[in-house]
Amino acid sequence: MMKRRLFFVFFLVVLQLQVFSQSYSIPDDVERIVFLGNSITYGGKYIEYIDAYMTINHPEKGYEFINVGLPSETVSGLSEENHAGGRFPRPDLHERLERVLSQTKPDLVLACYGMNDGIYKPFDDARFEKYKAGINWLDAEAKKAGVEIIHITPPIYDERRGAAYANVLDIYASWLVSNRYTADWDVIDIHWPMQKSLEQQRAQDSTFVFARDGVHPNDLGHFLMAKQILLYLGESQISNTNDIKAALGGYQNGEKILSLVEQRQQMMKHAWLTATGHLRPGVKVGLPMEEAQSELEVMSAEIRTLLKQK
Repeated sequence: MMKRRLFFVFFLVVLQLQVFSQSYSIPDDVERIVFLGNSITYGGKYIEYIDAYMTINHPEKGYEFINVGLPSETVSGLSEENHAGGRFPRPDLHERLERVLSQTKPDLVLACYGMNDGIYKPFDDARFEKYKAGINWLDAEAKKAGVEIIHITPPIYDERRGAAYANVLDIYASWLVSNRYTADWDVIDIHWPMQKSLEQQRAQDSTFVFARDGVHPNDLGHFLMAKQILLYLGESQISNTNDIKAALGGYQNGEKILSLVEQRQQMMKHAWLTATGHLRPGVKVGLPMEEAQSELEVMSAEIRTLLKQK
């Protein structure tokens, strides 16, 4: 296991030397950007940060960021025995992707899978093949629908909660990054920057964590995810900021706009999940879409007013 992990760390170091020259320029005709993923995406703090940042810095673009992340979901179709105490198996993106694409009508998709896809067990070739097959299927389905897709590597699993599964996600992330070169995919790497940041933070404070449960990042972890995504999208001015307060601190009404963005993201997330449908029990039922869109316009108008105040 250690040899495998060291190999992939070395492999990523080589690839990272080329990362800084890579970025994705959002086409001018892109307005609706959809995020797919599991509970980390469903939590959505990183999407809220991206939404607020882009709303403030590029108000003329009119981007609409739609979060349809679903807790527990995989793209591999795998689930642990007795998952959730036997109440339900992990939801599988295969069941809902067609509805999501046809109803949200995205111009661009960003997808972040992997954390659940190894089902929290040590590395296994068969499970890895299921993950790769799922990601390849997702990429093909998006492109078949005429939608550009950017893949995002899974966040780190804290090795203090289990070194074997941390190794699994190292491998999954490394394979996904390799598709930049083997398949000409757009891939944003958040995994290795998070790992590097965690090591740096723990050199100063041995108790530091991004995720107390090893999985779900705190606000700082979500900001690091958002930062890496924004850098890949060409927002180089965010490179020297370490939290969302610093990223928005130079703008009047930045905190007020972030608060409104958070509110509209939370409301629309549940509205879209309800409208598109899923098999995951326990997810909040959202407003009917017509009502949600009306509320969205009220919040967006308030944001536009704040943006005009200099």
